[in-house]
Amino acid sequence: MIDLSEKINELPGLRETVGRHGLMAKKALGQNFLLDRNITDKIINTSLTKQKKPDFSGEYVIEVGPGPGGLTRSVLCRNPQKLTVVEMDERCIEIMQEIREKVGEDKLEIINGDALKQDFSKFEGTPKNIVSNLPYNISVPLLVSWLKQIENFDSLTLMFQKEVADRICAPTKCKDYGRISILSQLLCKIERLFDINPNCFVPAPKIWSTVVLFRPKPANIESKLLEKVEKLTTQAFSQRRKMIRQSLKSVKGLEEKCASLGLDLTLRAEEITPEQYLELAKLL
Repeated sequence: MIDLSEKINELPGLRETVGRHGLMAKKALGQNFLLDRNITDKIINTSLTKQKKPDFSGEYVIEVGPGPGGLTRSVLCRNPQKLTVVEMDERCIEIMQEIREKVGEDKLEIINGDALKQDFSKFEGTPKNIVSNLPYNISVPLLVSWLKQIENFDSLTLMFQKEVADRICAPTKCKDYGRISILSQLLCKIERLFDINPNCFVPAPKIWSTVVLFRPKPANIESKLLEKVEKLTTQAFSQRRKMIRQSLKSVKGLEEKCASLGLDLTLRAEEITPEQYLELAKLL
């Protein structure tokens, strides 16, 4: 096995790379660059430790929005079978090409395109892992799309705005608990790894960021049942302060269905667990 660390360490530093390319973050693309290798290494090392993996040997990794390549370098240093990066910004594509020249085309694949238009389940190789400092403006749509095909992935290690991570990890009876909490927790074991100070980014955002690890749960939920859960939670949380006898009144036979599951009609949307929503969806 070739150790890529030496080749990666021959590259100019991240700040030098950004300066040489005159790379300024674009707000329209949701960019905030992470230029501290200590932190990008911590993201990868913490995720691998939690998964009880020494590295990515024999595994395929996908990164969305690599920017100047801080996280890209940290992934490559942990020897994936192959890393595929998806990037819209032509300026960052040039930087990715410089990294590919060092590590070889067999190790780094570059896709210049919109991540929202990619079918990540069709990417080469298995097991697949997604690792990304997600562009803030598309983080939730991307997460939802990956959750709906989570059986195709071994893990997702993703950085979000802290408030989004709060919603993903929120327990019941909490103001942050909602549809994305339920979808995420039904499909994955979720671990909040650590928070990152805004000052670690260029430019510094106004909010903290949080790294979250997702690992698929063994029991797969069929897509049709998942659609029912989504419709049910959309109804319930569109009137989250009302009792479900009101917010879910359009559900035929609601009283009987809830009674069979031991659900009180006076409960509110945020008081029902992900598993209870799933069981109720099965009865629809």
